[in-house]
Amino acid sequence: MELYTYYRSTSSYRVRIALALKGLDYQALPVNLIAVPGGEHRQPAYLAINPQGRVPALRTDEGRLLVQSPAIIEYLEERYPQVPLLNADLALRARERGIAALIGCDIHPLHNVSVLNMLRQWGHDETQVTQWIGHWISQGLAAVEQLIGDDGYCFGTTPGIADVYLIPQLYAAERFNVSLEAYPRIRRVAALAATHPAFQQAHPANQPDTPA
Repeated sequence: MELYTYYRSTSSYRVRIALALKGLDYQALPVNLIAVPGGEHRQPAYLAINPQGRVPALRTDEGRLLVQSPAIIEYLEERYPQVPLLNADLALRARERGIAALIGCDIHPLHNVSVLNMLRQWGHDETQVTQWIGHWISQGLAAVEQLIGDDGYCFGTTPGIADVYLIPQLYAAERFNVSLEAYPRIRRVAALAATHPAFQQAHPANQPDTPA
């Protein structure tokens, strides 16, 4: 498999975690979002791969091209069911998906670089942009804190799809100086993930395109 990725893209980070948890090999194909004006993702070569001009994109072993991290992760779960990311219990599976959607649909899109650049184009200064980021991340994490369990990872002793989404969001929180002090459950999950080889492997600091 080939993964079009960018080291600090949180949606790419999710897919890298899922691949690592399942023990799947892939070739990372970095797409630099800031190297040239508009980023490599806006150049014709990459737009021919993903017309939306975003990462990640995954080329499967069969040569099919997939886009959007939720769809890619669901594909990996169905195609490679070993080391499952979803619980066998249907109600718990729905709760896990709920956390993934809360983060992937309601938190992350509001601090995506395209949204932040639009705020700047509309005349908002960096203080206002920072306040915007902090508001939406904090509001979302406050809900996550109440919805996950009291022990282990988000929902049990092994990581699953909720953790796949949460850990990259915490990386973004750190980037934007959003405090996690009010979220002891989330901090517990973060501490566990920091010791797990799959999360270490997928971390932005350990990617081939990470700046020196």
